[in-house]
Amino acid sequence: LKRADHSIYVSLKYTRTVDIIKNTIKRLISAFDLALLDVCEHLKAKRKLKTIPTISKLRADLVAKTFPDLKPYIEFYNLLKDIDKARYDKREEYRKHVTLTAHFTNKKVEVDIKTLESYYNKVNDFLNMVEQLVHVK
Repeated sequence: LKRADHSIYVSLKYTRTVDIIKNTIKRLISAFDLALLDVCEHLKAKRKLKTIPTISKLRADLVAKTFPDLKPYIEFYNLLKDIDKARYDKREEYRKHVTLTAHFTNKKVEVDIKTLESYYNKVNDFLNMVEQLVHVK
């Protein structure tokens, strides 16, 4: 998460490329993956889970099923993964309003600097919730 923070607030401010946006999205996904693994390990330690799924999608579904209040974050995680896999276009690269446009079959999602900052904040909120779940209970 610290690397994503640096990518957003330092690297992206100076380079303004879509590659930095893609890289930051990958880092946010990685932070989500580690948090989901942490929750699964916590569930296994509490004997609520026999084995931890090796596939990240299964771990995400398991966490969403076990903790319904985390479901919106899991849906957001799936959106990030979809954005990462989707075909994309670059707009206004090297300029103030650099934008990555991810194309899906029925819609498109535009990710600019402000959107990426909100994504970062949402991932940070998720990690705080996971930390409360895992370390308090």
